[in-house]
Formats: sequence, structure tokens, C-alpha cells
Amino acid sequence: MESFGSKLAVITGGGSGMGRELAVALAGEGCRLAICDLSEENMAQTVRLASAARSDVVVSTHLCDVSDEASVLGFRDAVASTHDTDHVHLLFNNAGIGGGGSFVNDAREDWERTFGVCWHGVYYCARAFLPLLIAAEEAHMVNTSSINGFWASIGPDVSHTAYSAAKFAVKGFSEALITDLRLNAPHVGVSVVMPGHIGTNIAANTSQVLGRPAPQDMSAEDIAAVREAMIARGLPVDNQPDEAIRALLVQRGEAFRDEAPTTAAEAAAVILAGVREGVWRILVGDDAHAIDAEVRRDPESAYEAAFVETIAGQGHLQGIVGRLR
Repeated sequence: MESFGSKLAVITGGGSGMGRELAVALAGEGCRLAICDLSEENMAQTVRLASAARSDVVVSTHLCDVSDEASVLGFRDAVASTHDTDHVHLLFNNAGIGGGGSFVNDAREDWERTFGVCWHGVYYCARAFLPLLIAAEEAHMVNTSSINGFWASIGPDVSHTAYSAAKFAVKGFSEALITDLRLNAPHVGVSVVMPGHIGTNIAANTSQVLGRPAPQDMSAEDIAAVREAMIARGLPVDNQPDEAIRALLVQRGEAFRDEAPTTAAEAAAVILAGVREGVWRILVGDDAHAIDAEVRRDPESAYEAAFVETIAGQGHLQGIVGRLR
């Protein structure tokens, strides 16, 4: 798909992060947009930015929980009705959250919520919108996995199971679709996106979706649980007052967004370039390329501390290394 002008793109998680930047970039090229999110306020900001990129852009916004199939089907029907169409050209299955890190210790509800958004969100949207993609003369599905779709870790001292399991599923599903679509709908392409550390608000968004209070709203009991978890990971916070813990949580979320090696806008540019080129495998960020290469070189060592040290020696994963030392 060499041009996005006059196409119709559906973007899940379009209220922030990479979803927002994909919307803004596509709007600038004259692409019509249908975005969904759980936040009306965030989507309104995306619309403002998209309109600034191109004043005549057509953007529809839809509240949708992608982990709920009925909600997804309602989203699809609303897109078809609002845009008066029986087809779409682009589907970006982008929505995602973290959480449910430990299969052993974390609440089953958190684990399944994270898995539901990150995997079932892709599956339900692919099911719902595939007939509309097939109805277009040319179309492309873009599924966002992660480096955690080929490396199920954020370091050997932190459990990371729900997100990783979901992202492995997204990667495998997308790769299997290459042959399926080639045989049965050859005018529809598919790409799997595997970003490294991208500057987004996923930490804050995850807390909201999982129903957790913002740091400033945490009770003394909430802070005590956070403090205990930090101590278990070797962080010297046992004598820190509650306000210091709250400030640390805010700082960590902001640092994840602001100190990332790749911005969400840069990630969107890489993704759209990959779609134009028709490649099925889109790695985003130097860290993603480095980790991919190292996992392939020595998969048996991928979950050892030395693996992270090796990647850090190449200038990546500095935050993880800081926790290990």
C-alpha cells in the first residue's frame, strides 16, 4: 500500500501513545480515521492533533473495550455506519496494557484482564473487521506485538507473564495469517509490529484499566503493598515515607515515557514505512533489533542476568540494569 490518502484506517487504542501518533501521521496524508479507546478525553485530544495535521480530516471516535467481543462488534458496526462504508483499508490492532506480571502471585483478574486486552483485543478486532478488509480492493492488518513477543522478560528480577504470553500469541497469530491470507485473501496484507521501549503512558493507562488508584489517590495500605514489592526487588525504600513512594511511582511513569530511546511518533513513522514496503515483520527501535539478534544468537541464556548485561553493554535496557546493581 504505497499511499494512505483517501483510505479508511481503524486504530484501536487511538487515544494515546503509538495509536495517537499513527492517527496524526495518517491524517496528515489524507487518510480517514476511526479510532477507539476507553477515554473520550484522550480521543478528543487525538482529534485535535489530527485536525492540526490536516484541517479537512475525517475522524470518528468510539468508546470500546477491545477485550469484550460485543463491544468490538458494536465498534465495527458504528464504523460502517458512521463512514457509510462496507470496507476498510487499514486495521491497526494497537491497544494494549501491562499488568498481571506474576502467574504465581498476582490476582487472576489482573492477569486475565491484561491478557484479554493484549491478545483477545487483537483476535476480536481481526475477526470483526476482516470481512471489511477483504471487501476493499487492497487492505492491510497491523498487529502490535512487542519485544516481549520473542523475549518474555523485562529482566530476571521481575515476573512478566500475562503481557508476554499475549504478545507471543499476537506474533504467532500474525505469522500464521501470512499464509492464510495469501491463500484466501491475497489482496490483504498483514504485519506484526515488535516495538522495544517506546515513550508512551502505558504505565498510567494500565493502572486505570485495572482499576488501580493513581499514586496521589493511593491509601496507606496501597502504599504499604507497593513498598513491600519494591523491597522484595531489592530497592532500599523500607524507611521511605508514603509521600516519597507516591512521588517515586509518578517519576517512574514519567521517566518511562520521557526517557525512552524511541518516541511514539518515531515508532509510528517506522510502522507506516513498513506497511508501505509490505514487510510482515516490523521491529521498532534499536533496542528491539539488538534484543532480537541476541535472543537468536543465544536463546538458552535469554533469561539470565548476563543476557541483560550483554544488551546493556550495547547501550540498551539501562533501567533494568540499574535494578540489578
